[in-house]
Amino acid sequence: MKKGPLLTVLITLTLLASACTGLVPTPLETTPTLTLPTPVLTVDEAPDVEQAAKDYLEAWKTENYEVMYGELSALTRDAMSLESFTTKHQDTAVNLTMLSMDYTLLSSMVNPTTAQVSYQVRYATSLLGEIDRNTLMNFVLEDGTWHVQWEDGMLLPELAGGNYLEKVLEVPARGNIYSSSGYPLVAQTDAVSIRVIPGLIDPDNEGGMVSLLSRLTGLTEEQVLNKYENTPGSQFAIIGDITAETAAENASALARYDALQLVNFRSRFYYDGGIAPHITGYVLSISPEELLDYQRRGYSGDEKVGATGLESWGESYLAGTHGIDVYVKDPQGQIVTKLGSADAKSAASIYTTINSAMQYDLQHSFGDQVGAMVVMERDSGKVLAMVSNPGYDPNIFNSLIYSSYSMAEVIQDPQNPLYNRAAQGVYPPGSIFKIVTMAAALETGVFTPDYPYVCDSLWTEMPGWTGKDWTYDKGYSSSGLLTLKQGLMRSCNPWFWHIAYTLWNDGYTTAIPDLALGFGLGKATGIEIPDFKGNVEYPNTVNDYVQMAIGQSTLQVSPLQVASFVAAVGNGGTLYQPTVVEKIARMDGEPLYSFKPVVAGKLPVTEENLMAIQEAMVMVVRNPSGTAQYQFRTLSGNIAGKTGTAENPLGDSHAWFAGYTFNNDPNKPDIAVAIILENAGEGSEMAAPLFRRAVAWYFSNGTNAGGTMPWEESPYVPATPEPTDTP
Repeated sequence: MKKGPLLTVLITLTLLASACTGLVPTPLETTPTLTLPTPVLTVDEAPDVEQAAKDYLEAWKTENYEVMYGELSALTRDAMSLESFTTKHQDTAVNLTMLSMDYTLLSSMVNPTTAQVSYQVRYATSLLGEIDRNTLMNFVLEDGTWHVQWEDGMLLPELAGGNYLEKVLEVPARGNIYSSSGYPLVAQTDAVSIRVIPGLIDPDNEGGMVSLLSRLTGLTEEQVLNKYENTPGSQFAIIGDITAETAAENASALARYDALQLVNFRSRFYYDGGIAPHITGYVLSISPEELLDYQRRGYSGDEKVGATGLESWGESYLAGTHGIDVYVKDPQGQIVTKLGSADAKSAASIYTTINSAMQYDLQHSFGDQVGAMVVMERDSGKVLAMVSNPGYDPNIFNSLIYSSYSMAEVIQDPQNPLYNRAAQGVYPPGSIFKIVTMAAALETGVFTPDYPYVCDSLWTEMPGWTGKDWTYDKGYSSSGLLTLKQGLMRSCNPWFWHIAYTLWNDGYTTAIPDLALGFGLGKATGIEIPDFKGNVEYPNTVNDYVQMAIGQSTLQVSPLQVASFVAAVGNGGTLYQPTVVEKIARMDGEPLYSFKPVVAGKLPVTEENLMAIQEAMVMVVRNPSGTAQYQFRTLSGNIAGKTGTAENPLGDSHAWFAGYTFNNDPNKPDIAVAIILENAGEGSEMAAPLFRRAVAWYFSNGTNAGGTMPWEESPYVPATPEPTDTP
């Protein structure tokens, strides 16, 4: 019997009976349902590969090779050192003559662990213009960061596979430097070095030998003797250099002396032992520290380059433009292709404003005096002569003929002959500055040109201090009652102390330094060679103000600045930017530059007041009571000037003189001159004679030397020192 249908009937009846009686059946036990948390999915995005590429390229742009190397993949760093990596980039830069590098990102492609960025690299070069290439940068993901898988093609596609660049340069001959008349100051030429072997000197004809060498080299006989007096007999001493032409003209005379040895050479030569050496400067070999920079500018590295003066300032003109061919070579050294080329351009020569004959004679006018002189055209700013004494022969830096010992002698000389005292000198102006103080007195309106003041030998207006006039120190009687113009004529210290003391008490506490700045002091002149900007400070006390009035206190000027502002006084108030460059030109073309006067400013002085200053400066040199009148009795022409004696806390006073001419000759431009002699004493006694020489020489074209200097035996010949008794 089957149980299935019967069991089903029984269960059904039971359920129906329960429903009729209202009974609730007991529920069956069930397993509870578990609620699971919503799953959280984390997705790690790959880093921005374009930003990684940009970071790398920015480091390349600034040539930060260490940062670039740090962004390379581990595999790349294992295969190449930082030094090798750096060298590859620098060699490419040198061969391209690269000035700078830039880039543009083009596109990118990213995979889970690798990526690739396309970019354009652009090289700005010295000789090849702009070079641009599209290339690729491959990346690998390491520790969650993109790293560059470097290869040579990243520099240039042509360098893939280990290719490299090689350049061939054509170096043009260096340009020359000429005087205003075309006389060579510096040139590539055949020259002769003259040497003396003391052991071969014949005492009977030594005097003739020394005289000949003095004539050929421009040295005094004493200087020639000094060149070899301490040289061992079997060794040689270099006396100087002359052109091959001069040597040929004097061949028979030179051959008379067995002690003379002539060495021929061809190289950069500075004529006549250096005419205006502080203007021309000199050349040196490229230093190891500068080598890479010069190579990237298109130099091979073994050239001589300008170190100072116009040689340095005009390097880009004097060196010309190098020609170049750049080749791509394979690892075996075979040429793959020529990457680029450019023709050489001839060098240009610099024609200076220097009157070489006047410069030469003025250089030989200083004797042993340490100091400087500037002669410039009053109405244009052209510098006709600039002397800094002691000077030097730029040829000593030529290793072909001079030893390092000769160079060391000049470099270590305590008088520092390499220092350009004319343009870079740092001096208190002394009484030269009274011109500026007089201008301040007039421009404030507190004083007039004819304002009277008693100039005593002692000044006691300012409590707590007594000032002494120069007449007191000389033992002269006081100057007495003077107008302001006469005060400048007599260079009366009390007059100018009185001006400053009065202006200070009247509230004009900045008038004097304001005028100094207006006269161009305290700023660079703009000349092509390095110069000193000077120092003009605003005094904080009346005492400093009073000292400033006579050119002391913290004031510092250069002779070039003084010549500039004195020229402006003489020409009616125009400050011209000084220049030593007349023109720059290639032999085969039009001038690249021709001089035109540049107005640097106007003196902040009215025409009326400027005329009063001019009249006072004429009185200095022409009035019987003028401080320098006695120096110019025999000098004709229209001149104006001012003496100066600047106190020097480190020694004797410095001697100043500054002035100008006003002949108004259309065929002979007027000039302004400034002179300083260090520790020489009175300006009227020591510096004024050099002004006389410069003016006399200029207006006579060298036929009038303007008399004899206090230290000369005859014009241009230093006096022989008197023998001293040896105890």
